[in-house]
Amino acid sequence: MHQSVEVSGQSLELLPERAVFWVEQQMLLVADAHFGKAASFRARGVPVPEATTAENLLRLTRLVALWKPKRVVFLGDFAHAREASTDPTRGELAAWRGRHPGLGLTLVRGNHDDPGGDLPAALGIDVEEEPWPVGRLALCHHPQDHEELYVLAGHLHPAYRLAGRANETARLPCFWFRDRSGVLPAFGAFTGALTIRASRGERIYLAGPERVHALPLEGFRR
Repeated sequence: MHQSVEVSGQSLELLPERAVFWVEQQMLLVADAHFGKAASFRARGVPVPEATTAENLLRLTRLVALWKPKRVVFLGDFAHAREASTDPTRGELAAWRGRHPGLGLTLVRGNHDDPGGDLPAALGIDVEEEPWPVGRLALCHHPQDHEELYVLAGHLHPAYRLAGRANETARLPCFWFRDRSGVLPAFGAFTGALTIRASRGERIYLAGPERVHALPLEGFRR
């Protein structure tokens, strides 16, 4: 179940798949997909799980089918590294693109995108530099302040740790809304996370497996 929030007069649907649907622009926003990250680790001799790109693309397919966006915007770090550009990864991305030929795709360039090299032209992805102003928001990879617009960004991979009454703990990816910027959780299945602490007035929404939860949660202390 998604959670509806409003920033700068814009309606955002926060999705448990760790993405945002921007209603007014009919855009699906995805931060830090890191396609091919596991492949880049394996290329360096590190044994890590396989099929993470397929998992990410399957979730993206489901979101596109459900929300029917006009455009998907990747808020930086589309690919993890140059080693991520393996034949299997390129093939999976090309096959996915072939199934969505009319869907607009845009990448707001992040810190992992330059080392990863240029995107294959066949993917048909427009590339923008941050901050990219769209309507009443500025889309970025790095969280930052903008003189006029509210910023939506990624990069930090935010997560929030909860402690229960029996001292049990849980750490979940989260959407973090501050005064002038909001940070999306990492979309990629094989990414780390930064545990954050919210200040007074900030809003935290936890991305659970099936629904997005607004803090505070009954039974847990912050």
